[in-house]
Amino acid sequence: MTDSTKKDVAAEVREFLRTRRARLTPQQAGLPVYGGQRRVTGLRREEVALLAGMSVDYYVRLERGNLSGASDSVLEALAHALQLDEAERTHLYDLARAATPSGRRPTATSSRVRPTIMRLLDSMADVPAYVRNGRFDILAANTLGRALYAPMFDSPLFAQRGPVNSARFMFLDPASKEFWADWEKGANDAVAFLRTETGRSPHDKALTDLIGELTTRSDDFARRWARHDVKFHRSGVKNLHHPLVGDLSLPYEAMELPSDPGLRLNFYTPEPDSPEREALGLLASWTSTGTAVPTAND
Repeated sequence: MTDSTKKDVAAEVREFLRTRRARLTPQQAGLPVYGGQRRVTGLRREEVALLAGMSVDYYVRLERGNLSGASDSVLEALAHALQLDEAERTHLYDLARAATPSGRRPTATSSRVRPTIMRLLDSMADVPAYVRNGRFDILAANTLGRALYAPMFDSPLFAQRGPVNSARFMFLDPASKEFWADWEKGANDAVAFLRTETGRSPHDKALTDLIGELTTRSDDFARRWARHDVKFHRSGVKNLHHPLVGDLSLPYEAMELPSDPGLRLNFYTPEPDSPEREALGLLASWTSTGTAVPTAND
């Protein structure tokens, strides 16, 4: 691990623990509150140490960014004291692994989509589907997926530069606020997903470069990035405004591909006989039949 990486990981640990501590009040933590004005937002360090069953000095060391060598029992105590959810707990463990010099380096993310996955995309002709990596690069999409995300695929951002990237579109193309009906939620989620990915892949230079670019070029991104929120990208509902078929509320699933580290298959599954199902049928009828189209530079 280089000195630069060590500093980056320590800074991430420091800010993650600080922001988690700041959001909890003594009342939420079940601690007594005495008179007088508190000078800190959220819990004090000594209160976290008390809740976690460790010395104040040891907690201060952890919050200064030194998670190296922290045992699972220590991490669990911290997670309990700070009331971390599943994504936050996983992020804490990822940071601890990244901070430990002997920790196993995660497997490199795949950059190509295998032919079998391409054929799977082809077979999903009646649902929009695509494959992306943890940086939100869309590496392949089926015909209906490209049609659904036409405003992104047609963005001038990617005319001279690939691959298509939904995070860049979200924060750097004003058209994204028309396309995503609930842009604020989409923006919050996208940043939280990227923050989660930094814990999982701290050595990914392309990821670091993307975050640096978005932080520099988008105040909306930079403000959200400073919150240190994390979230899993598994399932939910996307609210989109398509230029041809109008407003859509589409349930989605995001499935990791075990044989392709770091890649996820995303697809949308509207209810049968729903307006969304009808709209996608119209969109499909307006789109010529084709095979799954790779979108990353080969």
